[in-house]
Amino acid sequence: MGRGDPRGQHPAGMSMTLSLTPAERAFTAEVGDFLRDSLPDHIRHQCGKGLAPHAPVLRIWQRLLHERGWGAPAWPVEHGGTGWSLRQRLLFQRELDLAPAPPPHPLNIGLVGPVIAEFGSAAQQAYFLPKLIRLDIAFCQGFSEPGAGSDLAAVRTSATRDGDNYIVQGQKIWTSFATESDWAFCLVRTDPNAAKPQLGISFLLVDLASPGITIRPIRTIDGQHHVNEVFFDQVRVPATNLVGKENKGWDYAKYLLVNERVGIARTGRARERLRRARALAAEVMQDGRPLIEAASWRRRIAELEAQLVALEMTELRLASTPAGDAKAMDTLGAILKLRGSEILQGCVETLADVAGLSGLREGMEGNEPDDIPDWGATSGSSYFYSRAQSIFGGTSEIQRNIIAKASLGLR
Repeated sequence: MGRGDPRGQHPAGMSMTLSLTPAERAFTAEVGDFLRDSLPDHIRHQCGKGLAPHAPVLRIWQRLLHERGWGAPAWPVEHGGTGWSLRQRLLFQRELDLAPAPPPHPLNIGLVGPVIAEFGSAAQQAYFLPKLIRLDIAFCQGFSEPGAGSDLAAVRTSATRDGDNYIVQGQKIWTSFATESDWAFCLVRTDPNAAKPQLGISFLLVDLASPGITIRPIRTIDGQHHVNEVFFDQVRVPATNLVGKENKGWDYAKYLLVNERVGIARTGRARERLRRARALAAEVMQDGRPLIEAASWRRRIAELEAQLVALEMTELRLASTPAGDAKAMDTLGAILKLRGSEILQGCVETLADVAGLSGLREGMEGNEPDDIPDWGATSGSSYFYSRAQSIFGGTSEIQRNIIAKASLGLR
């Protein structure tokens, strides 16, 4: 371990640890042993710097998880899933975050895979699912558009049936890792005259090598290239790439987004960032004393700890919710997404504040500041990237609307 590396400290939050059954303790120990023995050091190190892993890292790690039988925890067992309960999946994700390690490929495994497994044709399942779980192909998400970000019902990218094909015309934006992906799963408008906008949307799988597709990178405030614009100019897509039924894509998107919001709370990720902030605050000096000895810093960290405990309890409530209670799952998922985003941002901001100007040195001359570990030197970039946490996966305003409607009984 490098100087200031907090790995191994506080392996789990107190609330989660005290609530585990003996079987769950054995399960988390098994996951921890695997991560200790199998997680490559360079991947652990990159994740510890708080930077989003890119295709080469994700491919290596996804295949290691697949070899262990853990490549797609939430999928049906017949398609390579684990058969774990929701509680086990949350514990697994938590251990990955604390390591820190990447999750199973978020787009392949967490989003499009479950939709294909649930609603796709037998041919789509046979072709795509084995490739998704091994990351032989990578998907990106073609949902947001200019003027249709949080309000996905306003998508205008059209897909017009032409014999055995759809002709796709339009634009997507904020498409994460499109330049590193082979396919996109897209919401497209197949019925512009539907009685309600949601009723005229379909879920289409698009090969990004198709003629007529242009991808333009967008550099974000953290100085990195994560997101892109994607343009479709008369792109021909086989009708066999339609998932489920035409004009039912809104239902499949809702199914996908509930899965995304459940996993997006990232309590383990927040705790890992807070753990690093605490470790760095024990090293950084102010007025001849470590920052961690100042009452203001101790109070700030303690408040975030308390908020994390409350969020972890909400995760456990979700894990105890009957699978058929879609309304409760949707509401709890929105709460987890909202509070998880806010708390993670708070933890990342605290780490960046502890690092101070040294946290902005990544990429500058020297690149390895002497006064803090290199993972602290990237805390500024990590902070800037975290600002999008309350936007992607559904904005905080959208989550509040979902919670308000459920609480007040609104339609």
